[in-house]
Amino acid sequence: MTSPLELPVSAGAEEEIHDKPYGEESLAPQEARIMDRWSYFFAWLGGCVSIGTFTAGSSLVGTLNLLQTFLAIAIGCFIIGVFLATNGAAGHKYGIPYMVQARSAFGFSGTRLPGVIRAVPALVWFGFQSWIGAGALNTCAYVLFDYSNVWLFFIVFQSLQIGLSVLGFHGIKWLENIGSFFIIACLIYMFVSVIEKYGDVLGKELVGIDGTWGLEFWGATMLFLGIYSTMMLNVSDYSRELHHDTKPGILTTIYSLSILPATVFMGLIGIMVSTATGVVDPIEVFSSAVDNKPLLVTTLLFIAFAQVTTNILNNCVPPTYVMMDMFGFSFKKASVLTGVLAVATFPWLLVTPESADGLVIFIKTYSAFIGPILAVLIVDYYLIRNRTLVVSQLYDAEGPYSGINWAGYAAVAAGVPVALFFSEVSFYASLLPAAFVYYFLMKNKMFGSARFCQ
Repeated sequence: MTSPLELPVSAGAEEEIHDKPYGEESLAPQEARIMDRWSYFFAWLGGCVSIGTFTAGSSLVGTLNLLQTFLAIAIGCFIIGVFLATNGAAGHKYGIPYMVQARSAFGFSGTRLPGVIRAVPALVWFGFQSWIGAGALNTCAYVLFDYSNVWLFFIVFQSLQIGLSVLGFHGIKWLENIGSFFIIACLIYMFVSVIEKYGDVLGKELVGIDGTWGLEFWGATMLFLGIYSTMMLNVSDYSRELHHDTKPGILTTIYSLSILPATVFMGLIGIMVSTATGVVDPIEVFSSAVDNKPLLVTTLLFIAFAQVTTNILNNCVPPTYVMMDMFGFSFKKASVLTGVLAVATFPWLLVTPESADGLVIFIKTYSAFIGPILAVLIVDYYLIRNRTLVVSQLYDAEGPYSGINWAGYAAVAAGVPVALFFSEVSFYASLLPAAFVYYFLMKNKMFGSARFCQ
C-alpha cells in the first residue's frame, strides 16, 4: 500500500522513457526514469574528468609521494560516494531535484542561499574548463593547420556546449555513455606516456620521498573530494533520473567506482608532470608528454571532449535548476543563461601559471560552505523527517515550508567559521557543528522552526 505521505509512482514509470521529450526538464516530481545502472555509471564516469583534478595533483608536489597521492584520491572518492548516495536518496525515492529537496530544511525563500552557493562554483568551473577546452582545440588547429585564434574557438566551443545542454538529460545520457570509453582510453595512454617520458625523474623526486601521513595527507583527501563536493549537494538532480530498483549500497559503489578512474589518472598525471617539469598548464603538460603529431592531436581532442562531458553534467545542470527555481525560467532559457554567465567569470584569468594556488584556495573556500549545507540536508531527511517527505507540501508555496527556516541558516552559520579556521580540512570540520546545531534547534523547535518540524 502506498503511504499517504508519498506521491505514488505509476507502475513501470521508470521504463517510460518516451514520456519525457528532449530538453523538457522541470522541477516537478520525476516519474519517467531514463537511466539504468550502467547508464548512470557511465554518466558519472564521463562527467568527472575535471582539469581541476589535475591542478589539485600539481599542488601536492613536494608534499606527498606517489602512493600517498593515490590513497588520498581513493579515500576522497569513497567519501564522495557515501555522501552522494546518502544525500541523493530523497531525489531517487521521490523524483525531486535539489532545489525542491532543500525546501524542507531551508524553506521556499531560504533555498536561495544553498542555491547560490551551489551555482557559483559551477559557473566558475564551467568557464574555467571551457577555456581549457578551447585552448586544446586552438593548439590542435595550430599543430595541423598553423592557425591560432583561441577566442574564436572559445566562442564556438561555448556555443556548442550551450546547444548540448538544452537537450536535457536525454542529451547527457548519450553524450556521457559514448564519451566515457574514449575518455578512459585516453587517460590510460597519457598516464603511460608520462611514466615513459619522466620515469627516472619521478623515481627520485616522487616515489622516493617520504611524504607525510599527517594533516597535509588528510587535507589532500579533502582537496580531491572538494572538487566534487558541490555535486554532493545537488545529487538529487541526477538520482531522480535513475531507475527505482537501485539500492543504497549499489549506489555508493556506482558513485565511488565511476569517479575513481578519472580522478586517479588526472590527479597522478598532475603531480607527476609538475614534479618532473614544474609546469601547471594542462595543455602545455599534455603537449610535452606526447612526441608525435597524430597522438598529440588525439590527446588535445580528448582534453576538449572531456571538458564538454564534465561541464554538461556537473556545471550546467546545477545553475540551470537554481535559476528555474529562483526566477521561474524554462530549462532551455536557464541553460543558455548559464553558458553566458560562465563566460562572465573571466576564465582566461584563471588559466595562468599562478592559478593553481588560487584554485586550491577557491576549492577550500567553497567547500567550507558546502559541508554545512550538506550536513543540514542529511540531518533533515534522516533524523528529522525519518526519510519520509510530504511531497505535495514541498510544492505548496503557502504551506508549512513557506518563508525561511532560520534553523537551517543558523546551522550553516555555525559550521562555516569552523571550516574556515581549519582550512586544510574545511569540509570535514564543518559537518559536525552544522549537524549538531540543526538537530538541536529543530528538536527544540527554536529559531522559528516549529512549523518546519511537522
